[in-house]
Amino acid sequence: MDRDETHAPAASPNPVPVGRPLPLKLAAPMAVAAGLALLLAFPPYGVWPLAPVGVALLAAAAHRRRLRAGAGVGFLTGVALFAPLLAWTNLHTGYLPWVLLSLLQAGYLALLGVATAWVSPLADRGRWQWPALTGLLWVGQEALRDRTPFGGFPWGRLAFTQDDSPLLRLASLGGAPLVTFAVALAGGLLVTAAWRGWTARRDARPDWWLAAAAPAAVVVAVGAVSVLTPVATAGGGDAVTVAIVQGNVPRLGLDFNAQRQAVLNNHVDATLELAARVASGAQRQPDLVVWPENSSDIDPLRNPTAGARISQAADAIRAPILVGAVLLGPGPGQVRNAGILWRPDTGADMAQLYTKRHPVPFAEYVPLRDIARQVSDQVDLIRNDFVPGSTPGVVRAGPAVLGDVICFEVAYDEVVRDTVTGGAQLLVVQTNNATFNAAEARQQLAMVRLRAVEHGRPALMASTVGVSGFVAPDGRVSDATGFNTREVVVRQLRLDSGRTLATRLGWWPEVALAGLAVAALAGAGVLRRRQRVVPG
Repeated sequence: MDRDETHAPAASPNPVPVGRPLPLKLAAPMAVAAGLALLLAFPPYGVWPLAPVGVALLAAAAHRRRLRAGAGVGFLTGVALFAPLLAWTNLHTGYLPWVLLSLLQAGYLALLGVATAWVSPLADRGRWQWPALTGLLWVGQEALRDRTPFGGFPWGRLAFTQDDSPLLRLASLGGAPLVTFAVALAGGLLVTAAWRGWTARRDARPDWWLAAAAPAAVVVAVGAVSVLTPVATAGGGDAVTVAIVQGNVPRLGLDFNAQRQAVLNNHVDATLELAARVASGAQRQPDLVVWPENSSDIDPLRNPTAGARISQAADAIRAPILVGAVLLGPGPGQVRNAGILWRPDTGADMAQLYTKRHPVPFAEYVPLRDIARQVSDQVDLIRNDFVPGSTPGVVRAGPAVLGDVICFEVAYDEVVRDTVTGGAQLLVVQTNNATFNAAEARQQLAMVRLRAVEHGRPALMASTVGVSGFVAPDGRVSDATGFNTREVVVRQLRLDSGRTLATRLGWWPEVALAGLAVAALAGAGVLRRRQRVVPG
């Protein structure tokens, strides 16, 4: 046992080792550094090895602390991470939504800090448990944050830092929860190695380096397993040529809605230009064209002029167009965020219409509107609530079955998986980043990359302003566009209808890992009742 640890009273048959936590003057800066390390692991920075480092710093800062202090260091990490990570939410809506959302998300890391402090006796009882406990608690925290409140907000999951990492390959086995677990496990191994090495060296043990070597070796082993995990490099099915039209908007900002005719015209005109290049032989004939979310904020089913313009584009390109449209109804004061297939000659195919299942609270609809208005009258900028759809976004476009998800839905595991189990061969993310910035778009593209690997499917992201691009089933990005530009990219893809282990298992890896996290919390509670544990 390390010399810095003391024992509980000898009368207890099961003494629990208890030691002092790190001094608060050291733990508080470590907690802030943890948040900043995690931030730098996300796009647009993309320094993915810093994600385990951030996990390790928070684990060390919260270890052995009283619960209130654990909440404090977790909250510091959360603010340092989420305030800058979500800064794109204040670009056009003012500071209040950004501040409230950042504080809410930081609150979940405060709970993680509490949980980390709570299970400290288990980690002290057997150092080999510390890495696993760290991984389980992170998965449990994300499982809660992804679902609460109002359907949750999964932005900022550890898994989404690993788009360029070997750990991304683990998504094909257990989805985002397994990737998060692996990242946090690596962080737990780092803190175990550092803690054991430091205490051994402080005690002048000649073999101090051996104490740190074993956990460090396991970190290498985790990376090796990831590298050896097989993933699909290309679909094994039919080839299909797909065009992404990024029409751009006249001005970035919330008033893109006021420019809706211009935005529609931009996408029509870009498609007509593509049709001219196809007719001249300069470009391959596409089998499918994808327009982004909000490419037609004028309801083309009710506005004949808008419908005629889309038909003009579809007839010219001689291929179906998946149009991101805002549709009125079904009730008064209600609207739908939808992807609708528009075919040459025949127009809108009402049988192939997907309505967004997960509208964004306080952005596309306002829950508890009367109460929310007392916080900010900006909620009344959302005059019409978007109503959710009830069926997965499986769109049969003729040459391919599409798995359509809209904007933030790509962050939700079940929304994407439902399209694949419904028969989707190609994942399509329609999004509108005109109210955000390039950092948000690149964070979203990282999610698309994880989904492609998770389900072994080719994927694409189509944005009004960027970033748009294609993603191979192994996560590689091709033909990525610039931000705030008008671009059209065309690529031939190989479809796939197989199912990865992650697709087959669905939510069970997360259920198992989160269940073990609950069991660990309960086990720590039993240990605490048996033996009074008072940190120094």
